[in-house]
Amino acid sequence: MATSGATILCDLDGTIYSSGVTVAGAGEAIRELRELGCVIRFLTNTDSRPEELIVSDLHARGIDVRPGELFTPVTAARRYLAAAGPVNVLPVVSSVLLESFAPYVGRDSDPITHVIAGDARDTLSYPLLDAAFRALRAGAQLIALQRGRYFKRANGDHIDTGAIVAALEYSSGSPAVLLGKPSQDFLRLAAESAGAEPHEVWIAGDDATTDIAMGNAAGATTVQVRTGKYPDQAVERATIRAVHEIDSIASLPALVAASGFRA
Repeated sequence: MATSGATILCDLDGTIYSSGVTVAGAGEAIRELRELGCVIRFLTNTDSRPEELIVSDLHARGIDVRPGELFTPVTAARRYLAAAGPVNVLPVVSSVLLESFAPYVGRDSDPITHVIAGDARDTLSYPLLDAAFRALRAGAQLIALQRGRYFKRANGDHIDTGAIVAALEYSSGSPAVLLGKPSQDFLRLAAESAGAEPHEVWIAGDDATTDIAMGNAAGATTVQVRTGKYPDQAVERATIRAVHEIDSIASLPALVAASGFRA
């Protein structure tokens, strides 16, 4: 087993924690993966909080996340906008994310070049949606931070960003550029940051429609965990099958070790 460590792309919500509760053994699993020599990236479609708050929450849960290891749709969107040249963004996002996009918001008199559609649970209104619709009809590009249908919390399921994206796409006739999972661009950026190609990595997650579908499309080694959305997705898993299936993230180090670290 004299091989280099595997590159692990690990989902957060539903895999490291579920319905707000940390999955048993998650912190120990990350520690064991590091001891195996694995390179780790944490991938999340969380678009309701800035990166620093997500990292702080993970640390409070006992999860060892290090600088540069977290990839969110907000991270990807800022890189996308920085490469796009002069822009004027209309953010349809939560209030805590407005500062993240402030450098890309121009003068009110400038035409909107991009509409950012994300979690907007505390800002969403008809006037905001209508302004986004009119900007798209005038030629702005729609950027979706993610397309999730719903997310789980301790008090039940809640509508997710995908509904906002679908409403704007349908009303404006403008297809969105997706910068969260299961986007192959998102996967490529995360893999490249770890010095790997998408087909070389392991992807562990609970959501067959995002984590597993994204990995399968790239030829990655996918690992379905039976936490998070797993109980709700029997129909989806009938057509989207992971390479491996385990009870939880706690079982991942043993699986990786048994493979000889080969992705």
